[in-house]
Amino acid sequence: MISGNVPNHLVVAARTGFLTTALPATPTYAPIASMLMMDAKNQVLVDLGGAPMPLRNRGKHQTQDFIEKSLTVTPLDWDITVFLSHNALKDDRTGDLDRKVRAAGANFQRHISQQAFKALNDGDATTNFGACYDTLAFYSASHVDNGAAYQTVQSNLGGAVALSLDNLETVMVAAKTLMDDQGEYTDYNYDLLVVPPAAQRIAANICRNNEAYDTANREMNPYQGLMKYIVTPKLESTAWVLVASSETIKPIIIVMREAPNLQSAWFDPEAEDGGRYYFKFYARYNHYYGDWRTALLGHT
Repeated sequence: MISGNVPNHLVVAARTGFLTTALPATPTYAPIASMLMMDAKNQVLVDLGGAPMPLRNRGKHQTQDFIEKSLTVTPLDWDITVFLSHNALKDDRTGDLDRKVRAAGANFQRHISQQAFKALNDGDATTNFGACYDTLAFYSASHVDNGAAYQTVQSNLGGAVALSLDNLETVMVAAKTLMDDQGEYTDYNYDLLVVPPAAQRIAANICRNNEAYDTANREMNPYQGLMKYIVTPKLESTAWVLVASSETIKPIIIVMREAPNLQSAWFDPEAEDGGRYYFKFYARYNHYYGDWRTALLGHT
């Protein structure tokens, strides 16, 4: 609701400044998360899983089925409220409003991205961002798709090992043997390391050094040029995650019910500095876990 005691030109300025906030062409969360727009308060996301592989035609009809997986998602409410004092308006300091609303626009995007990386970090429990579609923690040693062609548990826990070339190789080998619900190897392209600031040097050596940095033999580094890395303080100091970032499906799902917007504006005549014009920006979104095969936790 826009109160009638807020000058129209301030409302226009707030909306315009918020919408023209300089945003990156590619969101920082893009390698680990995909965004889905919601059209209802609660929604069930349905995925059909892996497609059946071809069978040799032996002269009779052979039916193969998809295995349905679902996840119920619900958005959360988020808001940022900024103000401009009456005296600032009279003193022609409307630039203060522009600065504040642009900061609000940028911080909504930062929050969406930061929550995505926090979800990637917190996936070894169901406390903060809920469970994976199979009701287990996103990182688990007991994943089994209900009704899948395989029924042996699969794991995307890397064994709680420190980041190194040798340990990355161990986790990479485990990742490459994961199967979809049809019992076929997914063979995803695991091309991204997500690390905390404390592990940036090791990640840089793994991804950019053409020699093995940790041995005297200086043998070839097979991951140089094939992997990239992202440094985020949202990961715990010893954590690292191997991600298949180039796949269409991602580890994290961002559900957006209502994009950030100016929800209301009002004037409080009793506030200091001659009163205040308030502008409340509001959004509804949430973060959930996608396909657990797209990310392996090397260490918590």
